[in-house]
Amino acid sequence: MLLIKCPYCQEERSELEFHGAGEAHIVRPANIAEISDAEFEAFFFLRDNPKGIIFERWRHLYGCGRFFNAVRDTVSDKFLLTYKAGEAKPDDAAVQALIDNKGAAQ
Repeated sequence: MLLIKCPYCQEERSELEFHGAGEAHIVRPANIAEISDAEFEAFFFLRDNPKGIIFERWRHLYGCGRFFNAVRDTVSDKFLLTYKAGEAKPDDAAVQALIDNKGAAQ
């Protein structure tokens, strides 16, 4: 079972309390009525599916009910970091430090 730390509740809880909500940090087009069909498709339907680190939105469905963001490794399925919605996306150096620290701890 995976344990996920809710950044609002400040507790690690079972993955069964959470629901994934897709890729994080997707920027909505400024004037969606003026974009092309291809741009509309890309915004609504096309998402990255990398092998490795991904930034995702999650919801603590059976807890506080709030959305938050997570940095997760798709290879190991481990959560490296969770942070509140609206906070800035961690930069590449910070993510690399998380990866190095998690690897050293195991």
